[in-house]
Parts: sequence; structure tokens; C-alpha cells
Amino acid sequence: MKVFMLGWEFPPFISGGLGTACYGLTKALCRQGTEITFVMPGDSDADCDFMKILAAQGYLNSAEFKNIRFRTIKSSLKPYPDMSFLQSVDALAQTKNVQSWESAAGKFNVHYGRDVFEQVHKFEKSATEIASTEDFNVIHAHDWMTFPAAISSANLTGKPSIVHIHSTEFDRSGEHVNQAIYDIERYGMHNANKIVAVSNYTKNIIVKRYGVSPDKVDVVHNGVEDDGIKRDLVEKRDKVVLYLGRITFQKGPDYFVAAAKKVLEQMTNVKFIIAGDGDMTKRIIEYAAYLGIGHKVFFTKFLRGNDVKRVYQMADLYVMPSVSEPFGIAALEAMKNTVPILISKQSGVAETLKNALKVNFWDVTEMANKITAVLKYQPLRQMLAENGYNEAGNFRWDKSAAKLNEIYKQVLACA
Repeated sequence: MKVFMLGWEFPPFISGGLGTACYGLTKALCRQGTEITFVMPGDSDADCDFMKILAAQGYLNSAEFKNIRFRTIKSSLKPYPDMSFLQSVDALAQTKNVQSWESAAGKFNVHYGRDVFEQVHKFEKSATEIASTEDFNVIHAHDWMTFPAAISSANLTGKPSIVHIHSTEFDRSGEHVNQAIYDIERYGMHNANKIVAVSNYTKNIIVKRYGVSPDKVDVVHNGVEDDGIKRDLVEKRDKVVLYLGRITFQKGPDYFVAAAKKVLEQMTNVKFIIAGDGDMTKRIIEYAAYLGIGHKVFFTKFLRGNDVKRVYQMADLYVMPSVSEPFGIAALEAMKNTVPILISKQSGVAETLKNALKVNFWDVTEMANKITAVLKYQPLRQMLAENGYNEAGNFRWDKSAAKLNEIYKQVLACA
């Protein structure tokens, strides 16, 4: 099987879960004999472009990636937008309670930059030109910025196309969607031969919000690399609660900080680590200070590689309070590092896990109560950690890749 794959990020340079997913999927597909041409944007004027090309060439020399070729397109296309909040810092300072601050923080406009659609068009044009010279059986595109390229390549070559939904505009922006992006997502979904969703949670959004037949959507859950560290939990005086992810509206960092305030009203020997970066970083720092817990909340910025493993090793509990999370690979990574997890019910991974505490993202009181219970009661923490570690072992990229290979065969048979 030869796959023409379109994406916009790949390790070691990643900004979210898609890069991790592409790495795991391509690595597993390669092990199963699938040949992949991976096309991604790259700006030759950017410092990281040369490094990204070198990294790709490095993978070519690896036995794990012997079936993968990387093609980069000169483009400044970026995966995540900047966001401009309607409320000013002065308005935040005047906010009198947590609930009103959360209401204010939820109102925002998404700003993707003036030229993002131009860059999407350039990527479409260049990727289609590459497709005309490549030998492949099927097209596989990841998320909205690559969908026009996928459909154009399919129209040119007559090959079937698959669009892989890792996130929708409703996940990123709530009800205040960018109409142009929604239109591109819908265009890709309706013109592709098959849609792959990372969870049933995401499939339901695709069916209800984009008017797609459920028969057209297959669910392929994400996996996790088997490189976690199993550890024995050690009792220590100060407990550590970890948030690891982008600091954006979608991920719910404001609810995490609001819950932290309530936890600290019951326990004083707790520290909260926020590992990540995003458009809400400054706002969340100010929020923690406003609540009077700034000395208990530590910001690490974006972490990579071994730093991620180290922060998991520090944690007594991982919390994923996402407002809308298509899947949530970080939750599995935490489990593989023997960290108990508390996740929002509004996440795809919640539909699959048994050994995880779950809460509605908006219920900060319940979130705080469950955090406190895990920190106070060592047997509960031990049970969640050990059972979670074992359960995470069920999520393998090889399983995901095997399902994808079956989908490739199905679309080819029907094309």
C-alpha cells in the first residue's frame, strides 16, 4: 500500500497532539509495510525549516522510517491561531468572582492571521503538483488546512481520499466558529471518500454539525508510545497536580486554576504545574494572581522530550479539564508514566477509559473535590495509577495503523 499523506507538523517540531499522532501512526504503518510520502509545509526562511528537513532525513536513515519519504513545501502555514479576547486586562482586574471571569474568558474572537487562507491555497497548489509526480494508491489528509490539497490531488489523479479529523472548529472555538474554516472542513468531509475520526465524540460532531452520514465516518482511536516509566508512588509532603497541554480556550486552563483555588482552601501542601503555552498564557497567569494563588501555580512553558517525562514523574495527579477534546493523547501518556488522571467528560478518551476519574469541565467544585480525594487518600491514588498503567497498554499505534490499513483497502475497493 502506498499512501500520499498530507500534514502540517511532525516531530521533533510539534505544537500539539497532531504531530504526536502523525509520528505514532506513520511509524506503525511503516512497520506494517505501508509506504508513505509525507508532504508538509515548511518555510525556508524560518530557522526551524532547515532543522525540520534534517530531522526528516534522519528518519529516512532509521529502520523504523525506511518506508517514509518527506517532501516539504515552502509555506508559513501554522497549525494554531492567535486569539484576541474581547475583554481587556482592566476588565479582568475588575472581575469580582470566578464565575464572571470564566464567562468573560469564554468570549473571544479567533484570529488566524490575514494570510492563512492564502497559505492554505499555496499548500494546495504545491501539494497537487507533487501528487502529479508521485506513485500512490490513496490520499490521507490530516485536519482542515490540508483538506483542499487532498481534494485537488484526488481530482487530478483519480485516487481516493481520506480526511482524518483530529479536531474540528467547534472544538477550537466553541459556538463562535470561523465560518471560512468551517466551510473548508465541511468541503473536505463531503468530498472525501472516507472520514476517520479519533473518537465517537468527534464522530458525533461530524454527523450533527457537518451533515455527514454516519456510515461515511470510521473511528480510529489514537495510541501511545510504549516509552513511559512505571514507578512506585512515594509519599511526599508536597503534592503536585499537573496540567500539560496548550493554554487555550479549548483545553480549559481557566477551570483548572479555578479548581486549584478550591483545593488550596482545603489543603495547603499542593503545587500546581501548568506545562504548555498558548494564547491564554498571560491571562491565566493574571487569573492565578487575581485569585491569590500565584505562588502555588508554576508555569513551565512548552515542554519537549525528556522534560515531558520528568514533569510526569513529579506529578501525583494529571488533570485534563478540556472544554472539548477530540481525544486526549496526553492522558494516555500520563497513565503510561503511572500518574493517576482526572479528565473531562467532554473528551474522546473518556469514552474508552475505565481507570480514570471523570468530571464535567465546568464543574470546578467537583473537580476540586476529586483532586483533593486523590491527593489525600494514598490507596485511591495507588489504585488509579497501577490500573491506569495497565489499561494504557491496550492503546497501541499498531492497532490504529491496522485499522487504517483496512480503511485504505475499503476505499480502494469502492473507488
